[in-house]
Amino acid sequence: MPTIRRRLLAAAAALSVGAAVAATPTLTAFAADAPAPAGQESKAFSDLQTREIETIIHQYLVTHPEVLQEAYVALKKREEADAAKQQKEIIASQSDLLFNSKHQVVLGNPKGDVTMVEFFDYNCGYCRRAVADTFKLIEADPKLRVVLKEYPILSQGSVEAAQVAIAIKDVAPDRYADFHRAMFETDGPADRARALAVAEKLGLPMDKIKAAMKGPDVAATLEETHNLADLLQISGTPSYVIADSVMPGAVGYDALKQQVDTVRHCGGTTSSC
Repeated sequence: MPTIRRRLLAAAAALSVGAAVAATPTLTAFAADAPAPAGQESKAFSDLQTREIETIIHQYLVTHPEVLQEAYVALKKREEADAAKQQKEIIASQSDLLFNSKHQVVLGNPKGDVTMVEFFDYNCGYCRRAVADTFKLIEADPKLRVVLKEYPILSQGSVEAAQVAIAIKDVAPDRYADFHRAMFETDGPADRARALAVAEKLGLPMDKIKAAMKGPDVAATLEETHNLADLLQISGTPSYVIADSVMPGAVGYDALKQQVDTVRHCGGTTSSC
């Protein structure tokens, strides 16, 4: 049984016990007055009383099933709040690697007042759709700093394409944006051959790219990104980090712009508004 269901049932049971005992003075009296059998430790309820309570709980939940829904909603909100708090703490502790790593790509204004980090995969259909949002934001907001992190999780081809991209970042950083956009505009699955074909079509230095793909920076970049994603519990692409918040999924231009504007208005943290 999933954890959330176990916790839900436990919470509902505890709630029902309170209601049942409060509504049944006899059980309350039994619990307070019934002596413990000789040679046994005192228990809150006897076996008979326990069975009676279980029956009452069952009847209560059947008669009031909305309690389960209410408990589920409350539990889900609590877990989401706990996860968000944990993410904020991780973002704070990993801020240097997340926002200022030597392995990352920076687009837009390198000295911008707000940074948006995007985790992406070249084989991700949602990333293909979202790339237009990223470049639209860059064009519309001269103060925005965008950090791109290759997070190839969908296939071996994704890993190969990311390796080419990282090599291009190392040998021709000023052309990375052109390559990035072209990769998402190219039909078919992304892999090493397709990524190199795109790079060659753009006139990039192929010998240097192939040599850089064998260098230590490629593996170090991918390892760093995967470690960050694991810590932040990012399991899909695209996913964004803006200030102290994680935004999973292709949320669209308007949602991203609103978050950037909120961070800028609040002085760099969504929780301070």
